Amino acid sequence: MLGIEQAREISREIVETISEVFIGNEVVVRKTLAAALVNGNVLFEDYPGLGKTLLAKAFAKTLGLNYKRVQFTPDLLPADILGTKVWRQNQGTFELIKGPIFTNVLLADEINRAPPKTQSALLEAMEERQVTIEGETFPLEKPFFVIATQNPIEFEGTYPLPEAQLDRFLLRLRVGYPKRLEDEVAILEARLEWGKDDPTVDLKPVIDRETFLEMQGLVERKIFISGDLLRYIVELVRNARADGRVEAGPSPRGAIALMKVAKANALLEGRDFVLPDDIKDFALDVLAHRIVIKPEYAFEGVSGEEVVREALKKTPVPKGEEK
Repeated sequence: MLGIEQAREISREIVETISEVFIGNEVVVRKTLAAALVNGNVLFEDYPGLGKTLLAKAFAKTLGLNYKRVQFTPDLLPADILGTKVWRQNQGTFELIKGPIFTNVLLADEINRAPPKTQSALLEAMEERQVTIEGETFPLEKPFFVIATQNPIEFEGTYPLPEAQLDRFLLRLRVGYPKRLEDEVAILEARLEWGKDDPTVDLKPVIDRETFLEMQGLVERKIFISGDLLRYIVELVRNARADGRVEAGPSPRGAIALMKVAKANALLEGRDFVLPDDIKDFALDVLAHRIVIKPEYAFEGVSGEEVVREALKKTPVPKGEEK
């Protein structure tokens, strides 16, 4: 039976293994792992060439999970993702040809290049872990989560993600450029050492699917979060929603997402209880993309991140819950 301390050691090994190929940003690796532990979908919104696809592939390989990649393009159809039923005349029946969504980790690369009809094909899978094909519902294998990427500065030939789709992503993360010169040099040195563009082919799984499911069960059943901290999350979400510059704020789904990922982070830290810092560390990643700014303030450069930062300042941490 897996315990909290053992899960923490496994998590540390996972992060270290992924960081061998995804160099210089261990925080992003840890946050992605925390999201995965609660089946959370992750949107990487950042510039090209920062390793978003590499990170997704390394994750799937290290966790011992099945992985499939879909390159989103303007001519991509929902059936190209979900699959379709084909009539087999010799058998007199329809046969389901499964699409790439039948996997554990789906990389939706450049998701905003496909039209809304195709983007919406993911909605049911991202929220309910099932797909409906020609009126028949098929459950997806556990675990299942989507890692999507998009370029925030390229708008030609793209279709912005609607609010309903953004709300399905547990986290929106930005990889960012390497912070230190030494990290960028290390990336070049590592490329010379690998002798190939895709080092993930040599990665060995740290755990298998069953162990990962057991870790997910620990987060769900064994991590305690107090009533005061639940109230803190709700007050934080309501303060962000009540900001006068906000047209539409985070829904209760956003509060649930923050609670779930805070519990996952507690497990990564080797604790069976949540602290306020677990909530604060993920507030921006969970809530900012769920906020729609009024047009007059958006033109002035007000962002969801700014609203969440101010909500964090306004919301008092429950007494006795701080470190």
